[in-house]
Amino acid sequence: MNFDHVKLYYWKPLDGSLNFGDHLSKVIVSKILADRNHLLDEETKRQRTMLAIGSVLHFAGDNDVIWGTGVNGKVDVSEHTFTNLDVRAVRGPLTREFLMNRGIAVPEVYGDPALLLPHLFPGRFQKNAQKPYVVVPNLHDLKIVKTLRLENVISPVWGWNKCVEEILKAEFVIASSLHGLIIAEAYGIPACYIRFTETENLFKYNDYLMGTGRGEVEFATTVAEALKMGGMPAPTFDPTKLLNAFPIDLWEK
Repeated sequence: MNFDHVKLYYWKPLDGSLNFGDHLSKVIVSKILADRNHLLDEETKRQRTMLAIGSVLHFAGDNDVIWGTGVNGKVDVSEHTFTNLDVRAVRGPLTREFLMNRGIAVPEVYGDPALLLPHLFPGRFQKNAQKPYVVVPNLHDLKIVKTLRLENVISPVWGWNKCVEEILKAEFVIASSLHGLIIAEAYGIPACYIRFTETENLFKYNDYLMGTGRGEVEFATTVAEALKMGGMPAPTFDPTKLLNAFPIDLWEK
């Protein structure tokens, strides 16, 4: 676009595919805007960049707008080059602490925006338990999951709506995908974090859990162990607070 607009940054795999959790950023921001008679691709009063869903804070630059983003624990502190941000909400208190230690003001508004799906799409997705459990691997765990030949696997590179629909067919969700856990919990399905490898840093899981009123994450390392452990404690989440923090002012004159 060659006119001033709000650019929504979200992470995409280099091969051109989409990772459903990160792609939910575009889905959710677009839906909130459409509900308020706005679109992402419209001219705005000034050029801005916004970051919503994902552990993508290290991609932010000065004056960028943050709504729900979190720190990626795998990324070195030195890669966060910004000195000031316009923060409306963050994923959890660990991200808030990280930013406040850098002198950036952060309101105490927590939650991954993917938790808003039931509120933004009322009636579209319904729980329809057909399977005792499903497994939702993180993108980086796809290869190992294939070698394990697990049953009821939901690929994070499927379309976002198919991922949501398939998650809602389960009585229990076992996921190394953070957004596999979040979507399950958003719709009241018990979920357990499974750790197939040491690739993912625990920061983002702890940040999400603490932002929804819980302590540090516990995890299983096999499906059998996850089934034995059962679901995490239910989240505490106020959708109104996160929705009210949405930066609609970037579009409205």
